[in-house]
Amino acid sequence: MSQPQTKTIKTIRYNEFRHRICDIQSPIFPSVHRSQLSLSLLAISTRLTTAAFVDYTLNIVNTQISPDGFTRSASLVNGVFPGTVLFANKGDVLRNTVVNQLTDPSMRRSTTIHWHGLYQRTTAYEDGPAFVTQCPIAPASSYQYVIPTLDQAGTHWYHSHLGSQYVDGVRSAIVIYDPDDPHKSLYDVDDASTYHTPAPALADEYFESGNEPVPDTGLINGRGRYKGGPAAPGRLSTSSKANDGHPLKIVEADGLAHEPLIVNSLDIHPGERYSIVVEANQTVGNYWIRAPITARRSSSTLDPSLVRAVLRYKGAPANDPTTSQTSGTTLDISNLRPVENPGAPGGSAPADVVIDLNYGGISGGKTGWQVNGSQYQSPSLPTLLKILSNNATTNNDFATSENTIVLPYDKVIELQIHRSSNGFFHPWHLHGHSFDIIQNGGAINYVNPPRKDVIPVGGGTAIIRFKTSNPGPWFLHCAWRSAAILIGIWRPVSPLIYSISYSAANAFLGLAVVFAEAPNEQRAGPKAIQPSSGWNQLCSAYQALPADQQ
Repeated sequence: MSQPQTKTIKTIRYNEFRHRICDIQSPIFPSVHRSQLSLSLLAISTRLTTAAFVDYTLNIVNTQISPDGFTRSASLVNGVFPGTVLFANKGDVLRNTVVNQLTDPSMRRSTTIHWHGLYQRTTAYEDGPAFVTQCPIAPASSYQYVIPTLDQAGTHWYHSHLGSQYVDGVRSAIVIYDPDDPHKSLYDVDDASTYHTPAPALADEYFESGNEPVPDTGLINGRGRYKGGPAAPGRLSTSSKANDGHPLKIVEADGLAHEPLIVNSLDIHPGERYSIVVEANQTVGNYWIRAPITARRSSSTLDPSLVRAVLRYKGAPANDPTTSQTSGTTLDISNLRPVENPGAPGGSAPADVVIDLNYGGISGGKTGWQVNGSQYQSPSLPTLLKILSNNATTNNDFATSENTIVLPYDKVIELQIHRSSNGFFHPWHLHGHSFDIIQNGGAINYVNPPRKDVIPVGGGTAIIRFKTSNPGPWFLHCAWRSAAILIGIWRPVSPLIYSISYSAANAFLGLAVVFAEAPNEQRAGPKAIQPSSGWNQLCSAYQALPADQQ
């Protein structure tokens, strides 16, 4: 196999879409025809004809932002919010150098980056969750993540995976182009919600009160509006997506192609990504794009009706739309059908391993969550290092608080996730794999079930299956619901195409397990994991830090 050529994709920002942190913010979306023209240049510059090394430098810095008119300190990628969007082609190798320049003592000083949705076959050490696959990157140091995309394409994203750090802004999108994809995209625009308070303070509030903070504002393309006044605690539930007068044709879920499915709206939970096609075939005019955040309690600063943008046809006046929200069909994910190799692993035959996961809050008046009666706590030594260096092979080789379950190689695994008694939706994200959703409140489907890497579990029991073909320690965790930052991607082309993604969160509240998949195969054989020399130095550097720099 020939060595990939090296290509450096430079960060390109257009005034219509990439707004400097000092910009005055507004929720008005730029004209579609202008975006198609300017961003066609970006498509040309990033479309490579052969597999290549794609180099990015991601400087993690502290600065001030005001995405909704309220100024606050933040931790950002390359000093912009949202951060630098990463582009690559299917088969390329991403070489992402993360430079930790964090200095603000009110926030986490160390960092890690998780590449959400990328499987990391034989490169589990690059997955990013702190103390599962690596030690954090110390301040004033750097680490290069080398990530082969292999056969993956689609919409993904990256974010800090150390405590609640990504709430403060360390996050953005990854778009991997497939030359055979009929829905080629041209650019990204990000949806987000934002908090006016740094993440450590939000975490303290949650632990002390038990109330998950509700976002102060919803953002589209890093812009938004908020109503003045103090924020009230609340519980974030979901966000909804709809375009007035324009049906949504879903073509991708969590980075995987699915058969086209037309709906009028969809609820998006933390961690999920969807690509949709919107045909611009209505009367020339202005139409609202709506992405309201649904909270269980009100907030004096969050107005869901302001989380919107303008779909403006060429020739339409530069006025706000007067359109009304369209009613109709809302996405039921059980109706999604994968394009490639449909069918659950093992078919209707019993799975090789069945694991029951019961989750709920912890007792004793404390704030937190547990799975099967155990609250996850990060170990001081990463799970992967225990497997590779300490020969950890069985469940007993890990502390009970690590919630680590050893899985055998090349077997069909069935997870039965039983809902908690509070009735809230909890979105579960699995690292290292996608899975088939056999059942989630409806009928059992082994023939052509949806295939995703995030599943929202609300009522009853959700059943998912995957095959242990990717040795590594893989996190399965639920979102910290107050940290549902709702990152999105909108990708217009002709006909108009959007891609939407919403963020998953870290599991520092204990609602997580780790699957130690095939420990022996991690250490030796064709799928052995061989970390880089830089990875081997991370733990010693981190452990030497004083507590205020960790």
